[in-house]
Amino acid sequence: MERIWIAGPCAAESREQLLATAAELVEQSAIAGFRLDYFRAGAWKIRSNPDSFCGAGEEALPWLQEVQRIYDVPVCVEVMNARQVELCAKHDIYAVWVGARTGVNPTEVQQIADAVRGTDFTVMVKNPIIPDLKLWIGNIERFQKADIRRVMAVHRGFTDAQENVYRNAPVWQNPIELKVRMPELPILCDPSHLCGNVKWIPQVAQLSMNYGFNGLMVECHHNPSQALSDAEQQMTPAQWVELVTHLDLRNDTPDLSLVKQRAKLENIDNQISELLYQRMMITDEIADIKRKNHIAVVQPQQWQQVVKRYTKHPEDSAYQDFMAKFLELLHQTSIERQK
Repeated sequence: MERIWIAGPCAAESREQLLATAAELVEQSAIAGFRLDYFRAGAWKIRSNPDSFCGAGEEALPWLQEVQRIYDVPVCVEVMNARQVELCAKHDIYAVWVGARTGVNPTEVQQIADAVRGTDFTVMVKNPIIPDLKLWIGNIERFQKADIRRVMAVHRGFTDAQENVYRNAPVWQNPIELKVRMPELPILCDPSHLCGNVKWIPQVAQLSMNYGFNGLMVECHHNPSQALSDAEQQMTPAQWVELVTHLDLRNDTPDLSLVKQRAKLENIDNQISELLYQRMMITDEIADIKRKNHIAVVQPQQWQQVVKRYTKHPEDSAYQDFMAKFLELLHQTSIERQK
């Protein structure tokens, strides 16, 4: 299986920052025995907050061109329109990615596809911020139909108000289904944006390898504490090299139907675990309110309302038996915590 390793800062901040980060990444990966395939950096960044740092823009392209020349590693940047594609080509940058926010607008994606049509560009297509697999596949096909020979998909998670652990919901079944439908398409994981924090990246990176992904796109900064954007999710080059060298890389193709079902379970389990913990915290707050207002701990009518919310699917007797045991334990635990 082809492995693709991409790393570099969230945003292009300065010439010195780019050269320092590239130097460490290239040197340390070579010592570890693998090659950095692309150096990534956001020249133009779409930010939720208008006051956030948005990258150095066109000014950064000569710096990135210098990185490419000195360290002999291709540079890739995010593009949001045809004009930015033209500027990249002008500075000999022929690898770009389409971001998650741009991905929700097929018109903008088509304009980028038209701008790279018939060229030697490498195009990486991140999933849209919404978990719409058809939209993601449609974006990828726009570049394939534009005769781009090197197209890759990048999974970076989806915006989901219910996600409680990572910055973005993994919804692993979407990229796995994409792999089922387009088996020849390289799929990378972007654990930086998915996790939102460096501490989760090794776990998510390994999961992506278990699911048969081809590689990683990771945000790295030579000094993350001084980063002008997304400092918590940027690794140091040393951390990145340690991450890649400790991955359990499997060359056999997993049973994707089984992988997809396990991914669904994992997503559900993460939600259940975090939601149960949040429920316990709310129970503690309710206990404080009851204590201050001299309200009895046990409220039978309130508990009956809780039971009604859980006792669905009456046709499944095994589920009902399990739920009865679960609710009994849940009620006892809640009473004990309130006491």
